[in-house]
Amino acid sequence: MPVRGPRDMVQARQVAMYLSHVGLEMSLSRVANAFERDRSTVAHACHKIEEMRDSAEFDIWLETLEKGLVIVAPLIDTNV
Repeated sequence: MPVRGPRDMVQARQVAMYLSHVGLEMSLSRVANAFERDRSTVAHACHKIEEMRDSAEFDIWLETLEKGLVIVAPLIDTNV
Protein backbone atom coordinates (compact mmCIF):
# COMPACT_ATOMS: atom_id res chain seq x y z
CA MET A 1 0.00 0.00 0.00
CA PRO A 2 1.44 3.42 -0.97
CA VAL A 3 2.61 5.75 1.76
CA ARG A 4 0.56 8.95 2.00
CA GLY A 5 3.47 11.30 2.71
CA PRO A 6 3.58 14.80 4.11
CA ARG A 7 0.74 17.22 3.47
CA ASP A 8 2.62 19.18 0.77
CA MET A 9 3.36 15.97 -1.10
CA VAL A 10 -0.26 14.88 -0.85
CA GLN A 11 -1.49 18.21 -2.20
CA ALA A 12 1.04 18.12 -5.06
CA ARG A 13 -0.15 14.62 -5.98
CA GLN A 14 -3.78 15.79 -5.85
CA VAL A 15 -2.98 18.65 -8.23
CA ALA A 16 -1.18 16.25 -10.57
CA MET A 17 -4.14 13.86 -10.51
CA TYR A 18 -6.54 16.73 -11.18
CA LEU A 19 -4.47 18.00 -14.11
CA SER A 20 -4.18 14.49 -15.53
CA HIS A 21 -7.94 14.00 -15.37
CA VAL A 22 -9.12 17.47 -16.37
CA GLY A 23 -6.22 18.80 -18.43
CA LEU A 24 -5.23 15.61 -20.22
CA GLU A 25 -8.77 14.20 -20.27
CA MET A 26 -7.62 10.90 -18.79
CA SER A 27 -10.32 8.76 -17.20
CA LEU A 28 -10.36 8.45 -13.42
CA SER A 29 -9.38 4.81 -13.79
CA ARG A 30 -6.38 5.67 -15.97
CA VAL A 31 -5.21 8.34 -13.55
CA ALA A 32 -5.65 5.91 -10.66
CA ASN A 33 -3.54 3.34 -12.48
CA ALA A 34 -0.82 5.90 -13.27
CA PHE A 35 -0.59 7.06 -9.64
CA GLU A 36 -1.12 3.59 -8.15
CA ARG A 37 -4.20 4.76 -6.28
CA ASP A 38 -7.87 3.79 -6.21
CA ARG A 39 -10.31 5.45 -8.58
CA SER A 40 -12.18 6.87 -5.58
CA THR A 41 -8.95 8.49 -4.35
CA VAL A 42 -8.56 10.27 -7.68
CA ALA A 43 -12.19 11.42 -7.57
CA HIS A 44 -11.62 12.73 -4.04
CA ALA A 45 -8.45 14.55 -5.15
CA CYS A 46 -10.30 16.21 -8.04
CA HIS A 47 -13.08 17.28 -5.70
CA LYS A 48 -10.58 18.74 -3.21
CA ILE A 49 -8.82 20.71 -5.94
CA GLU A 50 -12.14 22.04 -7.24
CA GLU A 51 -12.92 23.25 -3.70
CA MET A 52 -9.51 24.92 -3.47
CA ARG A 53 -10.26 26.85 -6.67
CA ASP A 54 -12.52 29.06 -4.55
CA SER A 55 -9.29 30.82 -3.60
CA ALA A 56 -8.55 33.37 -6.35
CA GLU A 57 -4.80 33.00 -5.89
CA PHE A 58 -4.91 29.21 -6.14
CA ASP A 59 -7.28 29.37 -9.11
CA ILE A 60 -4.94 31.69 -11.03
CA TRP A 61 -1.98 29.41 -10.25
CA LEU A 62 -3.86 26.30 -11.37
CA GLU A 63 -5.13 28.04 -14.49
CA THR A 64 -1.53 28.87 -15.40
CA LEU A 65 -0.61 25.19 -15.05
CA GLU A 66 -3.60 24.19 -17.19
CA LYS A 67 -2.56 26.61 -19.94
CA GLY A 68 0.95 25.17 -19.91
CA LEU A 69 -0.48 21.67 -20.07
CA VAL A 70 -2.45 22.55 -23.21
CA ILE A 71 0.85 23.32 -24.91
CA VAL A 72 2.58 20.06 -23.95
CA ALA A 73 -0.48 17.77 -23.93
CA PRO A 74 0.02 16.63 -27.55
CA LEU A 75 3.48 15.37 -26.57
CA ILE A 76 2.30 13.31 -23.60
CA ASP A 77 1.34 9.65 -23.90
CA THR A 78 -1.82 9.30 -21.83
CA ASN A 79 -2.17 5.60 -22.64
CA VAL A 80 -0.91 4.48 -19.25
